Amino acid sequence: MKLLAALLLAAATLGLATNAGAATPRENWDQHCAKCHGADGAGTTRLGTLLKVRDLTKAEVQAAFTDAAARTAIEDGVKDSTGRFTMNPYGAKLSPEERAALVAFVRALKK
Repeated sequence: MKLLAALLLAAATLGLATNAGAATPRENWDQHCAKCHGADGAGTTRLGTLLKVRDLTKAEVQAAFTDAAARTAIEDGVKDSTGRFTMNPYGAKLSPEERAALVAFVRALKK
């Protein structure tokens, strides 16, 4: 399973390399996601703890959502029960290829 995730990440990264000007999945993660989810995806940052983000390194957390759900969260953001964004939408900031590569990157965080 780790091998599959690594291969998906490598393929996504290579695909992005051919798209001039596109950021790598790691660059997008560091810029848009790490402040809450942490560099490793465990969500142990100050903001991650405050927002109660899920630990994306855990297999059971990864199993709880589909790739389509991850793409939707990246594109449309995530809101709490009051309608306030707890995760900003990045659909307008990232290309479809970058969003797909970011989903593969998230899957590769699983330990």
